Amino acid sequence: MDRAAFAAIAQATHGLSPATMTQSFADWAMHLAVSPGKQAQLAAKAGRKMVRLADYLTHMGDPQDGRPAIEPLPQDHRFDDPAWKHWPYNLFSQSFLLNQQWWHAATTGVMGVTKHHEAVVSFAMRQMLDTLAPTNFVATNPVLQQKIIDTKGRCLIEGGKLWLEDVKHLLRGDGSAENSAFRPGQEVAITPGKVVYRNALMELIQYAPTTDQVRPEPVLIVPAWIMKYYILDLAPDHSLIRWLVGQGYTVFAISWHNPDSADRDRDMDDYRRMGVIAAMDAIAATTGARGIHALGYCLGGTLLSIAAAAMARDGDDRLASLTLLAAQTEFSEPGELGLFIDEAQLNLLDSMMWSRGYLDSAQMGGAFQMLRSNDLVWSRILKTYLMGERDQPSDLMAWNADGTRMPYAMHSQYLRQLFLNDDLAEGRYLVDGRPISLSAIKQPMFVVGTETDHVAPWRSVHKIHWLTDAPIRFVLTSGGHNAGIVSEPGHPHRHYRMMDRPAGAPAIGPDEWLARAEAHDGSWWIAWGEWLGAHSGAPVPPPPMGNAIMDAPGNYVLEH
Repeated sequence: MDRAAFAAIAQATHGLSPATMTQSFADWAMHLAVSPGKQAQLAAKAGRKMVRLADYLTHMGDPQDGRPAIEPLPQDHRFDDPAWKHWPYNLFSQSFLLNQQWWHAATTGVMGVTKHHEAVVSFAMRQMLDTLAPTNFVATNPVLQQKIIDTKGRCLIEGGKLWLEDVKHLLRGDGSAENSAFRPGQEVAITPGKVVYRNALMELIQYAPTTDQVRPEPVLIVPAWIMKYYILDLAPDHSLIRWLVGQGYTVFAISWHNPDSADRDRDMDDYRRMGVIAAMDAIAATTGARGIHALGYCLGGTLLSIAAAAMARDGDDRLASLTLLAAQTEFSEPGELGLFIDEAQLNLLDSMMWSRGYLDSAQMGGAFQMLRSNDLVWSRILKTYLMGERDQPSDLMAWNADGTRMPYAMHSQYLRQLFLNDDLAEGRYLVDGRPISLSAIKQPMFVVGTETDHVAPWRSVHKIHWLTDAPIRFVLTSGGHNAGIVSEPGHPHRHYRMMDRPAGAPAIGPDEWLARAEAHDGSWWIAWGEWLGAHSGAPVPPPPMGNAIMDAPGNYVLEH
């Protein structure tokens, strides 16, 4: 009965815990109410902002003094159009930005408020302000007004058609209109290969060689189970898998089954045994290779780290190297996703998953969108449904709309043991009833963080330096969690920083690393390819292809 009650609450609140919100605002409000110094500071700040706004309005007609009262944050492009510099829209935009800055000061730095509650309150107020931004309303958005005039209102009609189109896709269950332009096996995920192994949780794809000789160590790719694997096999020009095959490697990739209610009891150990370990067993049987280069992306990297630590503990030396892409192994500072991680929130998520047997992809996608509602929600609504313009579809957009589910047992275990309790980093994570330690990993590691990652912040990814004495080459690349990884050679405006930490050498903090790491232009793929080559044997004839079950991309990637 309790589970059902909490599941109903979760359904009504889209998974946000009313208890967490109430506790957070109560903690903030009570401490602010008894903080006369903070109150005086906020009152003075409000007065200064009013003076700045008045001074700006007084001088805004002076071409010699056209400086705004406040500049938007670097990532905020809502007011880039010159129309926002004209009266009265400059008043709307400048007032909004000053108000936004004041509320940030009001919700942070209040003595006595817990760090988590402060983050929740600040996040909630940011969501509210983004909802009320002048860009979202016809009466206060000069760019939208001009669009309506120029099109004689037709943009609103076109926007309504796009809205109906998206509703139809949603009702059909195929996500969004973007999906239809890039289909796995037709426009994306088309690198030639065969499914050579399948169990109830994954299909293993072996890719056909494109070079006369290959390195003797095959590469196993372990994607996150919250994403379709073809993030690394998008359109041919953007495919890491196609590029890697062309560098002379035998490549295998796991394609996860999209779970449903029948898979509710699949846990983390199922994904380790039936995923990583089963794939390595199949690769060894197919190729006879004595060493395997393993790559893990996002949660796939976390799972690969767990598997590698357990293998090291048990004397299994089949791993030749580990590559971790935007993957966390220490979760004390998980970034903005930590907003959704506390006992009350997890209780609600557990109950919601318990009632269905899985967490729906829309629920996870909604959480990610809320973290960047300015870019991913309101700007999209404005452009698509009011201006009648849809962004040109891309392979990355289509992949992002092609979500997956997560089984109840696995996701509950992952959130509690890793995110909430940080068991892996603190030595409490058990495999086969015995604890594992990342310190047991001795293989060379290539670890990639991305500069603007809000899912796995690079400073959190960097903490692998503190958990193992293995040699680490750490790379910080431009871009975010996905676009920073899909960074093919020749991609414009790409850069990265890189530095090696020898085996057993002292670890340094992320800020010192940032100051010391050497900067490079271009794609980090090239640096990774050189690193892999340095840790591989001399080229040999390609191994045989495994017994083909079907052509790539297989069946599991097509499950919705």
